[in-house]
Amino acid sequence: MSSPSQSPIHYGYASASDMTWSRSEKTIARKAFDAALKRELHELMQEAKEIAGQIKQPSDLWDLQEYLTQRRKEIDRKYDYRYSHLTQVFGRLLYETRVSEEELRGFSKDKLKTIRSLAKFLAEDRAA
Repeated sequence: MSSPSQSPIHYGYASASDMTWSRSEKTIARKAFDAALKRELHELMQEAKEIAGQIKQPSDLWDLQEYLTQRRKEIDRKYDYRYSHLTQVFGRLLYETRVSEEELRGFSKDKLKTIRSLAKFLAEDRAA
C-alpha cells in the first residue's frame, strides 16, 4: 500500500504543515474531530461489551485485553490533533465515513480539496 504522506496533494501549499487554520476552522475542526472520536469510541465500547459477554475461560480475558490494546494504539495513531496533520486525519476519517463533508463545512476550499483528494486516494489505493 502506498503511503498517503508521500502523495503531493497540498494544493497551493508546499506541505500540509504550511497550512494555516483560521479561528473558525479550528472550532469546526475540533468539533468534527471530537465527534468522530466519540463515535469510534462508542463503537469500540459496544464491541468490547459483546466480546466480554462471550468470555468463557480466563484466557479469553487476555484476548480481550490484547484486542483493546491494539485498538487503542490504532485510535491514538489515527486521531492526531496537530494542525499540521489535520487534513490527513480528516481525509482518512472521511474515507472511513467517520466524519461527513457536512461536518467540515466552513473549511477553506484548499483544505476541503486536500481532504477529499486524500479520501479518494485511500479509496483507490484500497481498490487496487
